[in-house]
Amino acid sequence: MRVFPASIPLDGQTVIVSGAGFMAEAKARLFVGSPARLKWFTGTDTDPVASDIAQYAEVIRREPTRWDFHGATLVFIAGGSDKSIDRQAKRARKAGAYVNIVDSPKASDFQTPAIVDRDGIVVSIASGGAAPVLSVDIRAEIERVLPARIGILADLARELRGTVKSVFDKFDDRRAFWERALRGRARDFALSGDKAAARREMLKTLNAEDSEPEGIVHLIGAGPGDPDLLTLKAARLLREADVVVFDRLVGEGVLDLARRDAIRIDVGKTKGHHPVPQEEITDILVREARKGQRVVRLKGGDPFIFGRGGEELETLDAAGIKSEVTPGISAALACAASARIPLTHRDHAQSVTFASGVVKKDGPDADYSALAAPNSTGVFYMGVGAAPQIQSKLLGTGRHAATPVAIIENGSTEHERTVTGTLGGLATLVEAEAIKGPAVIIIGETAAFAARAEARDIADAVEQIA
Repeated sequence: MRVFPASIPLDGQTVIVSGAGFMAEAKARLFVGSPARLKWFTGTDTDPVASDIAQYAEVIRREPTRWDFHGATLVFIAGGSDKSIDRQAKRARKAGAYVNIVDSPKASDFQTPAIVDRDGIVVSIASGGAAPVLSVDIRAEIERVLPARIGILADLARELRGTVKSVFDKFDDRRAFWERALRGRARDFALSGDKAAARREMLKTLNAEDSEPEGIVHLIGAGPGDPDLLTLKAARLLREADVVVFDRLVGEGVLDLARRDAIRIDVGKTKGHHPVPQEEITDILVREARKGQRVVRLKGGDPFIFGRGGEELETLDAAGIKSEVTPGISAALACAASARIPLTHRDHAQSVTFASGVVKKDGPDADYSALAAPNSTGVFYMGVGAAPQIQSKLLGTGRHAATPVAIIENGSTEHERTVTGTLGGLATLVEAEAIKGPAVIIIGETAAFAARAEARDIADAVEQIA
């Protein structure tokens, strides 16, 4: 370890920023909202100070004197002549302050790390000043996965620390309590912004330390396959899961986000092959939740768009199991975006209808009159095997044979493929292109945008060769 990222409590401390311009402003903004007293010496600069800083800092339009540094803990010097910088640094150090000379790591007592601020939780990424851009990029990745309201949990832990210590004499008992409290329902309430409910749940856990933990099932949309399209909340819940029950269409990169020690149960189905019937899947969810487990039911796309999430939710409710739903990016949205197809367009489509090419035996069929309406887009899931029937029914209800069609296979993955044609040749197109699925079929005037995008790609490739 080449640098040690120590944390300094800011209560009652004085922080000084000296200099003007964007670098000085960035340092000053670090401490806005903190309990520290912030003094910003802008020198002779007369430009207005950003309102968020002006409301918090004491802005002084001159260079700091030796007396100004007395009582300061941290001093940031951003700009000025070499002589002025050297003079201020010597005076600040003599007064007992730690000095950071912006963009001069070797001349500084400390470097400013890239910071992820969640109020009660602060994460720093330090490179010793060697690679600040890399530190910023790492910070962006942490920002992506660290819940915005995680600081609420830290605040509650701070407030209840003394109470917990009075209840549990032994360190191991206190640690066990905090593991239950900070990873259970209190966490869910806190991250949803309900601090009062989170506090009640923590106190409930404190008063029932011998009770069995309460299980929960999260129905989560895993998106179309690309792990980068997973929502932040879904990624967090997946990392926290004790049990992951997943479908065939869940991308491998998505499952990689789960804990290594999480139990993984594959309940994937293919056409005509259902090794784990739906009734058994719901039995698994209920059984694991009753063990006190945090169960994630991971579904491709969105659980409420042809994912049978509604059926599973009904079963969980009937069994008295707590459950929550986290939506995912549906295959229709992801595939259309990847193929550059707008599902609605002011000139071409004033509505969009999602339909399944496969319906329940003896159940109602999709409303093909709505799907055949002009100026509308129809999106079919699970339509590859039913392409001849879809073609026949749409033509039979008035949709023109020349209506553009686009088929996106393995959308959002490295194996993605888009083929285009017309409604009159849909069944032939599926057969000729050997479309196997999973695929989404888009029918309507906007589907022509895919062919335009393909033509542009070909033209660009030809131009590069030429």
